[in-house]
Amino acid sequence: MRKSLENLATSKITGGRRHPLRTRRKYEIDRYSNEALIGPAITVTRKVRGKNQKTALKTIDFVNLAIPNSKVKKTKIVKVLENPTNSDYQRRGVICKGAILETEDGKCRVVSKPGQHGAVNAVLIK
Repeated sequence: MRKSLENLATSKITGGRRHPLRTRRKYEIDRYSNEALIGPAITVTRKVRGKNQKTALKTIDFVNLAIPNSKVKKTKIVKVLENPTNSDYQRRGVICKGAILETEDGKCRVVSKPGQHGAVNAVLIK
């Protein structure tokens, strides 16, 4: 039976220590999540697997708002109304996918991942 790398904290039934079958690979190493907040636009570029890059947002103050039967409009974010991902995110005003924002044009729901895409795209809610 193969043991995962995370299950090393428990001891064997005999009382002995658990040893990993191998060390973690570079692609298995986790990093801190990037949480976008409201403020003047600050982006961060980080290297990811395959010599690729991800552009992440630290802070943003505008959203690309898709209005039904109309064009996409750049509008200012007023505040984060609710965030079903995490109640702590809602309290802190973190913008992530699924968050509901208050903009100058009304309520909208975020459909992009600001921590990975480097942009906040949203759809207007009636």
